[in-house]
Amino acid sequence: MSNTQDLLTKISQKTIQIKRDYPELQKYLDETRITLPQGDNSSAKVDQEALQNYLNTLDEMVTKYKSK
Repeated sequence: MSNTQDLLTKISQKTIQIKRDYPELQKYLDETRITLPQGDNSSAKVDQEALQNYLNTLDEMVTKYKSK
């Protein structure tokens, strides 16, 4: 499995975990997505760094929530 595919899988799993275990955080998922390129801009690329940053953001969100 490529690193990009691995990151996409982890993001999907983390999103499912948030929806299942922390539904009150779902409202922040749309806000965190703005870190990824959006729209139909054909020059926008989602690279591994952007995916890793997004995954880190999701992880931080859950960690901070659990610590409260």
